[in-house]
Amino acid sequence: MSFSHLGLSDKVLAAVAATGYTTPTPIQEQAIPHVLARRDVLGIAQTGTGKTAAFVLPMLTMLEKGRARARMPRTLILEPTRELAAQVKENFDKYGAGQKLNVALLIGGVSFGDQDTKLTRGVDVLIATPGRLLDHTERGGLLLTGVELLVIDEADRMLDMGFIPDIERICKMIPFTRQTLFFTATMPAEIRRITETFLHNPEKIEVSRPATTAVGVSQFQVAVGREPHEKRDVLRRLLRDAKDLQNAIIFCNRKREVALLYKSLQKHGFSVGALHGDMDQSARTAALNQFRNGEIPLLVASDVAARGLDIPAVSHVFNFDVPHHADDYVHRIGRTGRAGRAGTAISIVTPLDQKSMVAIEKLTGQTIPHADGGAAIEPSEGGASEAHSRDTEQPREPRTREGSRGGRKPRRGDRERQRSSGDRDRPSAPQPQQAPAAAFTPPSAPPASRTPSIGRAEAARAPRDAASEPADHSHLPAFLLRPVRARV
Repeated sequence: MSFSHLGLSDKVLAAVAATGYTTPTPIQEQAIPHVLARRDVLGIAQTGTGKTAAFVLPMLTMLEKGRARARMPRTLILEPTRELAAQVKENFDKYGAGQKLNVALLIGGVSFGDQDTKLTRGVDVLIATPGRLLDHTERGGLLLTGVELLVIDEADRMLDMGFIPDIERICKMIPFTRQTLFFTATMPAEIRRITETFLHNPEKIEVSRPATTAVGVSQFQVAVGREPHEKRDVLRRLLRDAKDLQNAIIFCNRKREVALLYKSLQKHGFSVGALHGDMDQSARTAALNQFRNGEIPLLVASDVAARGLDIPAVSHVFNFDVPHHADDYVHRIGRTGRAGRAGTAISIVTPLDQKSMVAIEKLTGQTIPHADGGAAIEPSEGGASEAHSRDTEQPREPRTREGSRGGRKPRRGDRERQRSSGDRDRPSAPQPQQAPAAAFTPPSAPPASRTPSIGRAEAARAPRDAASEPADHSHLPAFLLRPVRARV
């Protein structure tokens, strides 16, 4: 079937033909006729299947008639991130080039004044993130009573980011007679509840089982140790030895880890960019454009880049950190293997990630094979210590036998834990900064200099040699040396 059989207008068909597309994807083929028939639609499809065009093209046909009024948009599209909102606007600009439609983008990081100016002129299509949209409505600069069609895109991502209460507030401002289009890649229980609330007798379109991965993506996992420097060393080897690597997105779980890995790869000579939620909007846009244009082959990103971004030619995806939620894995590897292309997804798995990998395999219904890396991922010459010294920003101080660094005196918490144990000859419980237990050999008999760290009461009860020197209490605070007066 071609686009000409879906009921689209001549202007939209001409714009589609100009882009080179001739055959609609399954989600487009099934959704577009129902959207044009003014039916509510629940679309479930894996990422990279053309969901954006499934609502953009029929909206352009429907908006050819009518005119927008000031501060009262005719249609509203809600997106979870700024990047997705900007990408949808690009689709309207591309397919609606022959139409005189006013499209406004309401996202954070942009001046309120510029956005107010566009709203005052009248908006046919309003694309917004929930937070910035509510800011405008609370200021009185936006009325949603004229919205005829509402699109909630990437609904499962909305749930993850905590936007569901905001969406419920927004839906109360929109007329009950609106048409609603709801698109998601996964269907957790909370999303199912929302669809029953927002949609009225929807047409359910499911072109793939929820939480399935693209067929053309080859998935692997590579086992490493617990230390971060081991993960970085393996990642560099995978990047250097990967076959047919044109570009790659490297996902981390935390924004701080994105910044650290970005600096590490830069230091080792890789051309790389960074993308996470704490960056300025201009920096985020610049990094994404550089990656799309091929100026930088590697992009280290948080999950802000995991949903819906259309970068067709991504050849590899690396999970530097295995995602905590199995649904995020589906979206991450969906950045590669798009539009029928082949792709590769590699997850670097530590012993702490085994539980998450089991959940991912259970969700996707697939067993992810271990990569047959062999020498390609073996530690470099010089061992782990050399890799660690290269990647660590600050050198560590040598440890003393007591497990402290730089000869630090025992903390008050250490003394309290030793005092509660009631056993002077037993070494104190290892703290987070101590060396591994195998490297620590407790002394056969405690020296006299360790007596102060036990506590005054225990020291008084402990046996002493008559010839031993008096204990040194100079390290104790003055208030601990005051005599205790018993109350009668």
